[in-house]
Amino acid sequence: MEPSFMGVSDWFKERLGLDDLPFFRTPDYMYNVNYWLGSLVAAAFIYTVVSGLILLLYYNAEAGYSSTEFIIQKVPYGSVILYSHLYGAYAMIILAYIHMFRNYFAGAYKKPRELLWIIGVIMLVLTLGTAFLGYSLIGDALATSAVDVGEGIISSVPGLSIFIPILFGNYDAGYYGRVLAWHIIFVALIGLLFIFHFFMAEHYGIMPSRKVKDRAPAVYAREEWQKFNPWWPRNFVYMMSLVFLTWGFILLIPNALAYLNGLPQQLNPFLNPQPAPPPNSPAAAHITTYPPWFFLFLYKIADFTNDVLIFLFIGVIIPLLYLILVPFIDRSPHLDLKKRRLFTAFGILMVTYLIQTTIFGDLTPGVEISIIQQIIVYLPPAVITLVGVFALPTGSNKKAIANPLGILAVLATSILFAGALITFVVSPSLLTITAFTVFALIFVLSIRNLSPIVLKSEGEHRDAKAVLEKPENRELKKKIAEILISILFILSVVLASQLWVIPSTGYLSNIFGIDLGSIFIMLGEAISLYHYVVYKR
Repeated sequence: MEPSFMGVSDWFKERLGLDDLPFFRTPDYMYNVNYWLGSLVAAAFIYTVVSGLILLLYYNAEAGYSSTEFIIQKVPYGSVILYSHLYGAYAMIILAYIHMFRNYFAGAYKKPRELLWIIGVIMLVLTLGTAFLGYSLIGDALATSAVDVGEGIISSVPGLSIFIPILFGNYDAGYYGRVLAWHIIFVALIGLLFIFHFFMAEHYGIMPSRKVKDRAPAVYAREEWQKFNPWWPRNFVYMMSLVFLTWGFILLIPNALAYLNGLPQQLNPFLNPQPAPPPNSPAAAHITTYPPWFFLFLYKIADFTNDVLIFLFIGVIIPLLYLILVPFIDRSPHLDLKKRRLFTAFGILMVTYLIQTTIFGDLTPGVEISIIQQIIVYLPPAVITLVGVFALPTGSNKKAIANPLGILAVLATSILFAGALITFVVSPSLLTITAFTVFALIFVLSIRNLSPIVLKSEGEHRDAKAVLEKPENRELKKKIAEILISILFILSVVLASQLWVIPSTGYLSNIFGIDLGSIFIMLGEAISLYHYVVYKR
């Protein structure tokens, strides 16, 4: 298997001049998905673009909802393509957030990657805008309600109402041509920025482990770089395993969820790929309207205040400006989280508030939230994060809590600390401030004990495992991997042979997406195992 593949690989390398490509050479320890999150985002983007182009062949912008229903019910495997297109966008958003925050905590915004970081932030904003426009093209009651709220926010800002017809055209009358045009333009902009982002990332290389480079600029010198694995074929093989796995889950999950009925209302924004009723139907009057899940946090912030400018500052302007300017604000060369505690705390709070406000918006859509309620909900995470981060010890602690009971104890003290804080805010007294002080001290001590476990590098675990692994054990694992590759290939062929008997329309058509997704997942795993067999040393 290996020699024949290498022969094909060498043929492509010679014909295409792959050795001359200015792509990053990769050290062995970087073949871990933690370093390849950008590839997962790219895989989701490519799938979403391809499936979107197929949908574009059938979509009629002058009859959005009926056109969507036609694709689902009449176009061969139309529901498979539409649902996976929707979840491809979802996957891209989730993976982009994970990719961005992983790089934030790794310090990948520091010199010389400042421009790379800024372009990434802009791409995330464009991705959210593109997803909102695509969501609006469905034309169901939820989409029209979300557009109405969006139009209301824009019109509340003096001087911006003139942009509503430019952005949405005659949307209220059911004509979605303008929205479709902006959707395509945004996708094209993401594509252009992606090319620039990709080549800049290849130029600087993947962010090295802090064990190797603990200060900015964290880049490998040319002499170090030459010792690593060439981009072709190992990087390509590893990347293809990630691509197939990503595509597989994008296909499998929504088409499986299509068979779930009667979901609780709170789960609908996340787990229901099917359109809601049309906006003017009797059924639309009985559903709870909510925005797409990736804007639940933004719409919830709108419930905090009646002043749209304050809403925009809290929900959009301040976070966006911070993310864009953080490379120039954090001028320290240190990459260690404990040596940039304030920025670590800000990052933790951004992740916490994003998730917290999204869930808050899902549970209480359209419900106004008073200042006292906002303080009760958002003050404890801020205090716990700031106290916890600044309580982290600078050195190692040999007496670290390393058992599940210890971790549960830390969680319990965190909850008690938050409860004492809320009680003090609502009913300040000598008793409540004493309880708050006591639980704060207990929380600080528990965090200092747990921190060495939390902050321990994954690389240390991998290095220790590599030292202990014997050559004969590795060879045994490779033999097992080869057997698994054969099994996965056989199962993929069996499933593929059954694809063509699945009805192309109707209730059973989504089984095609489930099977095809399963095939992609098995192929991705087989390629990953092949990568282990051929390249693991």
